[in-house]
Amino acid sequence: MYGYVVVNKPELKFREFDVYRSYYCGLCKVLGKEYGFTGKISLSYDMTFLIMLLSGLYEPKTEYGKEKCLVHPVAKHEYRINEVTDYVADMNILMMYYKCMDDWNDEHKVTRKILADSYNSKVNIIRKKYENKARIIESSLKDLSELEAQKCNDIDRVSYCFGKQLAAITAWRDDEWHETLSKLGFFLGKYIYILDAYDDLEKDVEKKNYNMLIPYMKQPDFDNYVGNLLNSIMAECARYFERLPIINDVEILRNIIYSGVWTRFDAAKLRHEKKNN
Repeated sequence: MYGYVVVNKPELKFREFDVYRSYYCGLCKVLGKEYGFTGKISLSYDMTFLIMLLSGLYEPKTEYGKEKCLVHPVAKHEYRINEVTDYVADMNILMMYYKCMDDWNDEHKVTRKILADSYNSKVNIIRKKYENKARIIESSLKDLSELEAQKCNDIDRVSYCFGKQLAAITAWRDDEWHETLSKLGFFLGKYIYILDAYDDLEKDVEKKNYNMLIPYMKQPDFDNYVGNLLNSIMAECARYFERLPIINDVEILRNIIYSGVWTRFDAAKLRHEKKNN
């Protein structure tokens, strides 16, 4: 994933950040156990949000523990693991696999092919377990690759593809919350894709890479245009989030949705403004 769905740490209480990090460490532990070192390469805070969201909604039985690891070799750190962690770890690997294969097919990046091959046996198991989700992720990534190859500058159309992927993995179960979670994930996915394009803008212009936002750069007040677009998308995401009866750790989740997701946008906007002034 991209690392855009994070907390705004200064606005969290110390204990809240410890809870947040414990879910992250739990995901790291599961990825390492199930997929080894290459599994940990896919670790991200974006997926930590998903674990907290689904754990808050479904309240599964959770294992709590403390341990040392390579990243924290001196002091023990907390971790939390439940069935949501296992599910999200599977989805993380599945998305990583398809993204690696896409990079290999489009740009022949050997390192991405090697990484994808390391996931092969596990991915086959995940595909069988979550056939519909795997099909949606694969087809939407294919659609996205085709639009990128066409250098499509229709922001809504291109970001729709990634929104569709995240909608599929956010809606964990086929139950009463499926539609709400799907919509939440869809808008969050659109936000992530557009923000990633905005964050990469200078690099893509310099390297003459495809970026759907490049044709819009010359319009007046471009940065505010992107900000307003992202704001409208996150407003929809927040609207669906508030429909969920979440109590546990809801303030951490609200910190992410209403504040944390904007930290990378604010940094990118400031960078653009400094360069243009």
